Amino acid sequence: MSNPEHRHTGSVPAGHDHGRSAQNPNRGEIGRGDHLGHGGEAGHGGEAGRGGEAGHGGHDGHAGHGAHGAMFRRRFWLSLILSVPVVGFSHMVAELLGYRLPDVPGVSWIPPVLGTVIFVYGGMPFLTGGWSELRSRRPGMMLLIAMAITVAFVASWVTTLGLGGFELDFWWELALLIVIMLLGHWLEMRALGSASGALDALAAMLPDTAEKITGEGIAEVPLTQLSRGDLVLVRAGARVPADGTVTDGRAEVDESMITGESKTVSRDIGETVVAGTVATDSALRVRITAIGEDTALAGIQRMVADAQASSSRAQALADKAAAFLFYFAAGTGVLTFVIWALLGNLDEAVVRTVTVLVIACPHALGLAIPLVIAISTERAAKAGVLVKDRLALEHMRTVDVVLFDKTGTLTQGRHQLTGVTATAGTSEEYLLALAAAVEADSEHPLARAIVAAAETRVSAPEQLTAGDFRSLPGRGVRARVAGTEVTVGGPAMLADSGLPVPDDVTTVARGWVQRGASVLHIVHDDRVLGAVALEDAVRDESRRAIDALHARGVKVAMITGDARQVADAVAADLGIDEVFAEVLPEHKDAKVTELHNRGHKVAMVGDGVNDAPALARADVGVAIGAGTDVAIESAGVVLAANDPRAVLSIIELSHASYRKMWQNLLWATGYNVIAVPLAAGVLAFAGIAISPAVAAVLMSVSTMVVALNAQLLRNLDLDPARLAGPHNQNVRPVRGAVSR
Repeated sequence: MSNPEHRHTGSVPAGHDHGRSAQNPNRGEIGRGDHLGHGGEAGHGGEAGRGGEAGHGGHDGHAGHGAHGAMFRRRFWLSLILSVPVVGFSHMVAELLGYRLPDVPGVSWIPPVLGTVIFVYGGMPFLTGGWSELRSRRPGMMLLIAMAITVAFVASWVTTLGLGGFELDFWWELALLIVIMLLGHWLEMRALGSASGALDALAAMLPDTAEKITGEGIAEVPLTQLSRGDLVLVRAGARVPADGTVTDGRAEVDESMITGESKTVSRDIGETVVAGTVATDSALRVRITAIGEDTALAGIQRMVADAQASSSRAQALADKAAAFLFYFAAGTGVLTFVIWALLGNLDEAVVRTVTVLVIACPHALGLAIPLVIAISTERAAKAGVLVKDRLALEHMRTVDVVLFDKTGTLTQGRHQLTGVTATAGTSEEYLLALAAAVEADSEHPLARAIVAAAETRVSAPEQLTAGDFRSLPGRGVRARVAGTEVTVGGPAMLADSGLPVPDDVTTVARGWVQRGASVLHIVHDDRVLGAVALEDAVRDESRRAIDALHARGVKVAMITGDARQVADAVAADLGIDEVFAEVLPEHKDAKVTELHNRGHKVAMVGDGVNDAPALARADVGVAIGAGTDVAIESAGVVLAANDPRAVLSIIELSHASYRKMWQNLLWATGYNVIAVPLAAGVLAFAGIAISPAVAAVLMSVSTMVVALNAQLLRNLDLDPARLAGPHNQNVRPVRGAVSR
């Protein structure tokens, strides 16, 4: 017997043994080593929310975003209310706006008292965050904010108490600074929480209860009481409570929450369904195979969460830039104070120092990468692209070769009838009806393909029934139709019978064999009436995906354990640039290494099981068809749907998210380069000066620019059908770069 992982879908079968059918219900793979009849000759077969914001709790997950957002919201509104009298009773504001403060005892104490409350209550997240950064020796934005408000607070009290003779009344500026900082952090938490809300949306897909079928009838139970092996009823319009296998019924299932595809898919007996999907038109009975954390939905939730928390090169660069800006701002602040003090203007020295510390706060820099990560992974999940590793997504934009596994990736992974030929005097419809009648009682993949084809291609008058069904191990099947014996089988059956094959049938069958099809002959009343061809049909989506990759200048290669003639036939049909055929699963990663040695950046697209070593070896590993295998560890990206066009979605997202990261980084750093010297007062001689409050406004505006720019990713269209476009027969393979 051949290696069970060594697939074979071509060559003329030596017969077919229906008594040994062992089709994999999950993969539907055909022609493996355990199907020696139909199978053919054996043996050919940035972390989200980083930036050191200790006051945030480090942005430690989507649940934390909501809690911290609520905290910043409460502190913002109360601080805003308290800041109104602080600003209104400020002597400086009164002079600027031309009104007189009431001559009432104690009025002058309103700004200091309420300003202190704002400093303690509103400023506490920044003070504790700055202290945490100082203790961990990882200075960042929180320490800068804490330094700025502390200097303003101390200077204001020194002035209020009349100590030192300074005029450094910053109460209204301190109040507005804290209010604006709280607003910026609240908006950040809202943005990150909204992006991470994809996880909550996934969790909401599950029903609260399930209808469990027991010996006593149907009982409605909480999901927590379900176990593997339980049988549940899923009514029309209801959601599947847990992953399982259909045991009774047939329904069109809406799997858009998993795959991103709006079109429903048919699920029949023996096929798998996923928790959270909807049986749209009829009821199903489902045997539970996975619950809780083992379900596909839970796996997707983990993937989205891990991706949003994963680091990237851009995030590492942002972290280094934030640390640099801290030292730059602190150094500039010290230098500013010293220079203005030496010029004899101590008041201005303090004002300029506070302004430098405020305006240099790298808040926008801290938001630049986490928000892009959060939004891009959420947007990808909605499109059925599950990003496990941010680095994989970043690398996808540099890939110049996409290496596809064949079976189940570029092809359907199951046989379909692709040809019928009959001798003179016999119609192809009657021949197919005869073969389907004999194969009706068989569960073999080839038999099911013949029966399925007959259901759509044979009219009612030609439909036949058979009896006395018998399996001929290694040869085929036999049954009686209308009192006459009919046999369906491959070359071994023909060799045993010694019957001649008409020349017209032989000619057509030879062409089928050359392109790798499995050929079965139909014998009726000791005469060969014709033959049928069955092949692992190429997905129509594969053609469009490969055309679109070629149009983008990306080369396409294919790897398979199938015979060379089968692989070459598929490659010729799809316009693939290079073929690796007859490759054992354990040797696939060596082919990835071979492409690396030629200087290529490789994305490997496979099923994530047999292809695991190759997926891990590639620059980007893409597991296609998540289903119940969403926790595949070898891939950096998982495509929820069995659609190779989704590779285009990854490329599009990679380019778009990387572009947004760099736009945000350039804006955040460029803003500081220009704003810090102005805050230090280099243009004070020309009458251009920035107050601490204005600096806080500018800092917050910079943060909002970064946030709005990241939000534009929500408009990114990742629909694989649109990205691939219509099949273009004029697009030819990109030759030369991938040499044989």
